[in-house]
Amino acid sequence: MSEEIELVERFPGVDDYLRLRSAAGMHPKTLQAATRALPNTLYGISLVRGGEPVAMGRIIGDNGCFFTIVDIAVIPELQGRGLGKRIMAALDAWLQRNVPESAYVTLIADGDAKYLYSKFGFVESAPVAVNMEYVMGPNGERNTDHLK
Repeated sequence: MSEEIELVERFPGVDDYLRLRSAAGMHPKTLQAATRALPNTLYGISLVRGGEPVAMGRIIGDNGCFFTIVDIAVIPELQGRGLGKRIMAALDAWLQRNVPESAYVTLIADGDAKYLYSKFGFVESAPVAVNMEYVMGPNGERNTDHLK
């Protein structure tokens, strides 16, 4: 039996956020970090099945010059069914309505996700610009193990 998957213009709460990230194999976040971060969402959506979020995506930024798409996650059993495209279409529609001229809109594409994002106008910026990152560890330790 397949239940309908509804798009809700609201980002999941902290517990569902942490659950979806984990289920999708994304880098884990602490409860403290997620609790601080989620209220800063400019726009977020959930895909909900039977009252439970099964996918998500959100936009963060300064609401003027910089907008970043983050936290696109779909539970494994529903991956490959167009839900990522559905999430991106909703996020893109919001961006088209709300982002001022000259603002940067960015995201980090993991693996083959770049093919989906290219359908929404994103292009690779290297070699002009490259993404650089580290994950903050305990006591301010900079960790890049996730990139190995």
